[in-house]
Amino acid sequence: MAADRREERQAALRAAIAAESLDGLLVTHLPNIRYLTGFTGSAALLLVHAKATVLVTDFRYEVQAPAEAGDSARVEVDQTSVWNRLSRILAGLPQGSIGIEAQSVTVKDAERIAGLTRSRVVPTSDLVERLRAMKSPEEVDAIRSAAELAQGALAEVLPTVRVGQTEQEIGAALEAALRRRGSEWHPFPTIVASGPRSALPHARTSPRAVQRGEWLLLDFGAQVAGYCADLTRTVVVGARADERQRTMYDLVRCAQGRALAHLRPGMTGREADALAREIIAGRGFGEAFGHSLGHGLGLEVHEAPRLAATSEAAVPPHTVVTVEPGVYFPGWGGVRLEDDLYLGDEGPELLSDGRTELVELV
Repeated sequence: MAADRREERQAALRAAIAAESLDGLLVTHLPNIRYLTGFTGSAALLLVHAKATVLVTDFRYEVQAPAEAGDSARVEVDQTSVWNRLSRILAGLPQGSIGIEAQSVTVKDAERIAGLTRSRVVPTSDLVERLRAMKSPEEVDAIRSAAELAQGALAEVLPTVRVGQTEQEIGAALEAALRRRGSEWHPFPTIVASGPRSALPHARTSPRAVQRGEWLLLDFGAQVAGYCADLTRTVVVGARADERQRTMYDLVRCAQGRALAHLRPGMTGREADALAREIIAGRGFGEAFGHSLGHGLGLEVHEAPRLAATSEAAVPPHTVVTVEPGVYFPGWGGVRLEDDLYLGDEGPELLSDGRTELVELV
């Protein structure tokens, strides 16, 4: 049975709130609410205060919210307006200062919150996200399970890919395999990009038919117990790779391999990014690698930390990150390889299979 870490998470958050000289934090970002209480619904407000933890939701979750939150929060269900209920809760607390999540609260809602309380409303940044960056063993296991599920779906679908199939047909087959194998949902829209469209790092899967000898880039994920895996593989369809394809593929594979082997906690995001970027730039293709090396992975597919040339923040221990270098050439195509990596006490540990040998579907 997985450990229940909600109490210790809330205690850590209260310490962070106190360090900001605040009396409480109004949590509105749903993944943060799930992290702190276990509630998985689509509408809620969570007040974490020195005096209490209160989850406010609506009538749709009258049964679900108490069942999921358990003893982690007092649940209040309002039949008409969660904001009116929040106002009554705030009125019962001593006047002080309440933080709001600046990264997720709209201007309109910030103004609304300020009008509900006599307390000072203070924007905060990433108080819960910084806690979420460091994963417990149970979280790591869930991401590993999601990666194994995703790899199984890919292994099922790749042998069925043929010249003339559309990107949408391939994407549908992959998403169906993910769901059959137990993925709760797709963490992001599946990317299936062929030929010159593989040069679009975040291509939308289209009706284009795959041609012989073209790249096929697949960027997809799975979700287990709320936690996400994120993988990318690039293959050649209907023919052997030509010299340029093989050269570019080997370059990206070499860059990814260096990053996977040498990434460590304590590095800055910039230093982590450089592990792969130096390889690609050293061959004269630095401009073709236009995105960052990777990002954190957890309840969201993009979370802290950032492995980017612009990030001077240190990578915390016990994080899970993607490692996904790529090169992209408009009109020709692109190559990206992505695996999920846990940065634990024993060194980097692959949670995905790391099987990045060039696959030619002939």
